[in-house]
Amino acid sequence: MSFCCGASMIGTKGTLRHIRTQIHNVPLLFCPVCHRVEVHHQVENEYEILAEYAHGDGASEVDFSDYVEHGKASEMFENCVNHEEEDPLDIVRSQIDMALDLLTIAKDIGDAEWEAQLKKRLNVLSARRTKMKNRKTLRG
Repeated sequence: MSFCCGASMIGTKGTLRHIRTQIHNVPLLFCPVCHRVEVHHQVENEYEILAEYAHGDGASEVDFSDYVEHGKASEMFENCVNHEEEDPLDIVRSQIDMALDLLTIAKDIGDAEWEAQLKKRLNVLSARRTKMKNRKTLRG
């Protein structure tokens, strides 16, 4: 499982820019709290090599999956708690549940710094959940 700022990262595929080259279908991990994006650790070396070669060749766009065989996405992202295909509101709820569980542990062991970080994260996630609920209500 990959974590960022204490939140579980979401497994997805996306496009990254390396200098002037866009690389599509890169396996990524995305943090729903701070929005950090990183290349999945299983293909990080392959991504760096492809990015350098594509840039060196002057390619404006390349498709990662055309050059790198990385198995099934389901296997690669099996240790992710959430996946991009899930309902965004369900993802936020899941992240809130995990943060609340961690907050209980932080309180039990008396880690005030971790507790403060989790409370900040919960505020961000709660605001996002409220915003999503309001959007759903407006749409009908």
